[in-house]
Amino acid sequence: MRFLKTLFAVVVGLLVFACATVPVTGRRQLSLIPAGQINSMSFSQYAEFLKSAKLSTDQQQTAMVRAVGEKIQKAVEQYFAARKMSSELKGYQWEFNLVEDSAVNAWCMPGGKVVVYTGILPVTKDENGLAVVMGHEIAHAVANHGNERMSQGLLTQMGGLALAKALEEKPQQTQNLFLAAFGIGAQIGVLLPYSRLHESEADHLGLIFMAMAGYDPHGAVDFWTRMAAQSKGAPPEFLSTHPSDETRIKKLRELIPEAMTYYKPR
Repeated sequence: MRFLKTLFAVVVGLLVFACATVPVTGRRQLSLIPAGQINSMSFSQYAEFLKSAKLSTDQQQTAMVRAVGEKIQKAVEQYFAARKMSSELKGYQWEFNLVEDSAVNAWCMPGGKVVVYTGILPVTKDENGLAVVMGHEIAHAVANHGNERMSQGLLTQMGGLALAKALEEKPQQTQNLFLAAFGIGAQIGVLLPYSRLHESEADHLGLIFMAMAGYDPHGAVDFWTRMAAQSKGAPPEFLSTHPSDETRIKKLRELIPEAMTYYKPR
């Protein structure tokens, strides 16, 4: 009983002192892992993925992905700088790649490592639709959703082991936890579901980033409507556990007026 009380006190103390704040929403989140460690793992996994991936040879589409990505990158940096939070982006090494794959998918790993699959481009249709996707995925990364999920995993699955210790004692389990936490399955690039809370925050933050980058937030409603029609009752991987239903679109409509205050037409 004494041990359990001590353990409980340690865990409570850990939860109190290892918290961060999500931009825009202000929600407090568990964040046990230093950004440097997370970014290092991210860069390594991203490099491994690119070794086996087939990069698109379509120069026009590749240029579009990189152009949209760079505009959203600048928007993110401006947003954080305006709030004196630029230190949270320290160590980022932004990279935007278009991969030849029929999957309706896109993702962003910590440190700004982004992949868009060619399979999603028919649904995005244009730069504005692509900005919806990339803004949403980048929002997951800068909101530290993966760090939060991995921190929860370290507590629940590994008894609160520090990342370095977990890597030393349980390297494969820790790597699997990392991949799952950042929305990537055992086969890198297979999207795993984020929670409803994380999806909602990514929608919110993504709208603001795309607006600051010069893209009309109203396009988010059009994009998610097309995604709902494209899914035909079974949501594609990109939709995670959250189909583009009326509830999501209704929430997006409610968020658009706020996002429009950041809108700077190109």
